[in-house]
Amino acid sequence: MAQKGEQLDRESFSCSICLDLLKDPVTIPCGHSYCRNCIKGFWDGEDQKGIHSCPQCRKTFTPRPVLEKSTMLADLVEQLKKTGLQAAPADHCYAGAEDVACDFCSGRKLKAIKSCLVCLASYCENHLQPHYDVAPLKKHKLVEPSKNLQENICSRHGEVMKMFCRSDQKSICYLCSVDEHKGHDTVSAAAERTERQRELEGSRQQIQQRVQDREKDVKLLQQEVEAINQSADKTVEHSEKIFTELIRLLQKRSSEVKQQIRSQQETEVSRVKELQEKLEQEITELKRKDAELQQLSHTEDHIQFLQNCPSVSALRESTPSSSIKIRPLRHFEAVTAAVSELREKLQDILREEWTNISLRVTEVDVLLSEPPKSRADFLKYSCEITLDPNTAYIYLLLSEGNRKVQGLKYRQSVSSHPDRFTEWCQVLSRESLTGRCYWEVERGGKGVGVAVAYKNISRAGRGSECAFGYNDKSWVLCCDSNSYTFWYNNIKTSISGPVSSRVGVYLDHRAGILSFYRVSGTMTLLHRVQTTFTQPLYVGIWINNWSLYGSSAEFCKLK
Repeated sequence: MAQKGEQLDRESFSCSICLDLLKDPVTIPCGHSYCRNCIKGFWDGEDQKGIHSCPQCRKTFTPRPVLEKSTMLADLVEQLKKTGLQAAPADHCYAGAEDVACDFCSGRKLKAIKSCLVCLASYCENHLQPHYDVAPLKKHKLVEPSKNLQENICSRHGEVMKMFCRSDQKSICYLCSVDEHKGHDTVSAAAERTERQRELEGSRQQIQQRVQDREKDVKLLQQEVEAINQSADKTVEHSEKIFTELIRLLQKRSSEVKQQIRSQQETEVSRVKELQEKLEQEITELKRKDAELQQLSHTEDHIQFLQNCPSVSALRESTPSSSIKIRPLRHFEAVTAAVSELREKLQDILREEWTNISLRVTEVDVLLSEPPKSRADFLKYSCEITLDPNTAYIYLLLSEGNRKVQGLKYRQSVSSHPDRFTEWCQVLSRESLTGRCYWEVERGGKGVGVAVAYKNISRAGRGSECAFGYNDKSWVLCCDSNSYTFWYNNIKTSISGPVSSRVGVYLDHRAGILSFYRVSGTMTLLHRVQTTFTQPLYVGIWINNWSLYGSSAEFCKLK
């Protein structure tokens, strides 16, 4: 009863907001009391609503009540403090569903602050005190509150498990060690803990060292990111400046050409108009003379006619019509042709140099990526390849949007072109390749080669400088009906293994990797090249002259 009355006193003089003894108590109009700062802070939060309420009964007040100190409550609280009465434990001191409860509290249990591995019980602050005061209890092992204390009890013997069986790698009690674990390698749990702790510390040191190494790597990568960003920003700024200068130069040249054309236009128009004025004056004079002659011809007096006739017939020498040369619609066409020629030259230069610029951009690859592992990984780098008709040998027919090539019996009638292979049954792609690329070729017949080559490979003649794989500018995998061979710089490499109609090719230009795969359900590496590519590469197809008719190759659609 005394304990219940004490609890009642605690609750009676506690603030329902802070759950502590009232400090500077005030009573609001509904009769409930609070700490001045507590209710003031609560109402401050309600100011924007314009209505203030009691936290307990929710009665509302308008306007906000003026807080007056409750003198009686203040005196009572001070007297209670002097007698040692403290505030009731706050709700956060009681054990919740996720907390470890004190095993010795009656009624509503407080949170445990320690668990004892000897007593196998958990204690709140008050009930733990004997473990600090009583000599035998001081030797007990106290740990952080645990809900798993019962796991320390042997399920077979009901004893505390203080030993460890290394043979079976499990915790046991003393009776287990002389029973089913007799003869096993057993040690005390403390000894095993010491050994495991030593291993744990070793593992932790390794982990910490790896953490330090990774942190250094992260820092290094961050520095690399900053360097990449700075370099890219600087290059973009410089490139924009150069292109702006080029545009300004073209605009200047355009303005100069325009000015020259207008100046020449003015000169020529002035000359023409000057001649035109002379001719018009001559016309006027001739018309006047014609009128005089007409008038003279009607004169009846013969003497008058004869006296005036000599002076009238004396005419100025006229400008001969044959001296005026007109070139209709050909005045400034030569200028237009010259400007068009300049445009074509600039386009050619930009086309050639753009490939070089693109290559330099794709060469900026800070981290060399791992080669793909599966076909799905390869397909991430798939690219669409089309063949260039201007490079195709005259016995090769392109179709399917220039994705397929097949051999013919007859010679095609095609125009000559400097890019065309004149003697070898070969063709190159339109697209140049840099960076990471993957493509697949479905072949038909026999004697088909899948190649890559530099653009400057020779085209005319039957020399080795023109044939894929017979020089240092091309690489080719030749596929026959039952075998593969690889050629580079006139060196042959025989490749064993089953033959498939489909070949996959992976290129990592910057890393200098060129790999050929047999694609048939799974991917099998046939041959891998590790080198340094100095130029963009073009995909090539070769067909053996002896099996030309009936052989074909088609680039597969992978996307």
